[in-house]
Amino acid sequence: MTTKPIIARAQANDDIDEIIAYYVGESAEQAALGFIDALQAAYAHLARNPATGSLRYAYALNLPGLRFWPLTHYPHLVCYVEQPDHIDVWRVLHGQRDIPVWMAA
Repeated sequence: MTTKPIIARAQANDDIDEIIAYYVGESAEQAALGFIDALQAAYAHLARNPATGSLRYAYALNLPGLRFWPLTHYPHLVCYVEQPDHIDVWRVLHGQRDIPVWMAA
């Protein structure tokens, strides 16, 4: 089975930093560590199975190929586009947010 490298954009890394800072700020260090584990598991899954993410927002945002994959046990979504040689992670967003608005930010 081939895998593709995961390359997160600066905005996705900023999202991740903000999520971790939120958990740490709430004195939930274990939740922060669990989030990191869930994100790594999602990245590993997407590296092996990039076509499994939902295209729901691709249609809403008119961005062909845009997919989302949920983290296990966390309310966050990995927003990504499969490229020929890698997985391009655009954002990591809370699933309860207005995703089209946050994607434009």
